[in-house]
This record gives sequence, structure tokens and C-alpha cells, in this order.
Amino acid sequence: MNPQHYPYSPIPEFGGKMSASRKRSLVKTLTWRIIATTDTFILTLLSATWFGDDLGIDSSQAVALAGTVAALEVVTKMILYYLHERGWSSLDWGQDEQE
Repeated sequence: MNPQHYPYSPIPEFGGKMSASRKRSLVKTLTWRIIATTDTFILTLLSATWFGDDLGIDSSQAVALAGTVAALEVVTKMILYYLHERGWSSLDWGQDEQE
């Protein structure tokens, strides 16, 4: 194999440097959002259920509230995470140079 064809390979004889592609950043964004949105839904549901009496809501309204919060934060946080990921991937700081 020719090292010229693999300029971002983690294997030193094939270039020795890694770089995150836009596709990789997008897939990481999507998988992270699944995890983070599930967490948001659960935390909101538990909070709304725990404090439901104080908020004047019942358990079905707590589920609706958790779903609404989780749905709203999906889009904004995916965009923010993607931009954050691309920003970090453009920096050399904290990356070990391989020869």
C-alpha cells in the first residue's frame, strides 16, 4: 500500500496523523444526541414527577413536559455540538504528533 493514499492514517508508515472527517463529526453528534436526549428526558420526567405537586401537574403532564423539553433541545444542541466538534477537530492542541 502506498502511504500517499492514507495521509491521515493513525499508522505511522501510512502518514501518522489523524483528522476527524465531517461525516465522523456528524455521526458522533447524532449518537451523542441520542444519549444526551434520553438523559434529558429522564431527568425532566423524574424532576416533574418529584415536584409535580408543587408545579400543579400530574404524571401524564410530567411525561408530556419531559417529551417537550427533550424534543426542543435536540435540534439546538445537535447544532451546537457539531460546531463544537468541528472547532476542536481544527485544533492541534492536545494531539500527539506521530512520526
